[in-house]
Amino acid sequence: MTSTRATQDETLEQIIADQVPSDSRHARQLARRQLIMQAVMAEGTMRIEELAERFAISLMTVHRDLDELINRGLLRKSRGIVSATPTSLVESSDVYRSMRQAVEKRAIAQVAAQFLEAGQAVFFDDSTTVLQMAPHIAARVPLTAITNSIPLMNELKEMNDVTLLGLGGRYYNWCNAFMGPATTAEIRRLRADCVFLSMSAITDDMVFHQSAEMVETKRAMFDSAAKRILLADHTKFQRRALHAMGNLSEFDAIIVDDGMAPLQVELLRSRGINIVIAPLKQRSSHPA
Repeated sequence: MTSTRATQDETLEQIIADQVPSDSRHARQLARRQLIMQAVMAEGTMRIEELAERFAISLMTVHRDLDELINRGLLRKSRGIVSATPTSLVESSDVYRSMRQAVEKRAIAQVAAQFLEAGQAVFFDDSTTVLQMAPHIAARVPLTAITNSIPLMNELKEMNDVTLLGLGGRYYNWCNAFMGPATTAEIRRLRADCVFLSMSAITDDMVFHQSAEMVETKRAMFDSAAKRILLADHTKFQRRALHAMGNLSEFDAIIVDDGMAPLQVELLRSRGINIVIAPLKQRSSHPA
């Protein structure tokens, strides 16, 4: 128990330092919600009273924290029980997705940025993997960036020599992005040099997503771009989702991290699929 508490305290301090160093009260609130989210994700389901006891907070406070996480699409609560159950039908929130395979996503995004060329018009989807390309874009300007992602818009809006085209439409809180008929109509009026996108799952050489609206939006970007780049960490090949968007062979390149099994890489390449490997920094010193 002491070890668990010490780990939580270290995590709390790290989150406070990383997120809101200038506002200790707000930082503690964000950190606590992060720890609550992680606890429920780890357990699958928890009693609300148990959360209050674990984090030494009142029931009123834990309900406020849970309501915020629920509004973000991250957790669910019913009859005193809170749960986290992302399925093949329901996508988890952008907060949770950004935490998963963070190292792999950064490595993939760094390699993906090498496909950018100055002067291009480029679609960037709302995925948390594509968002990791933002720090590398300044080195590839001038560029016209077209996106439905609010976090990416915020990253690019002050960047010199980036012409930012924000796609409107219906706002979806769980992904912090715009989708729907209005969004796809805007996309189809444009023609871009390249699109960078990611999907939730890859099965039988097909890419899938849990959201039909998301598939329509990504497919519209795909159809309106001359070059198509897919960003997919190795865990995407172990998941399933409901709605198909297209075949891997339709992409000009699929960038994966080096956690993918070499045999699987060779099998895909034998089918004419262009697989590009993004090495992880902590593995870079070891030969493949």
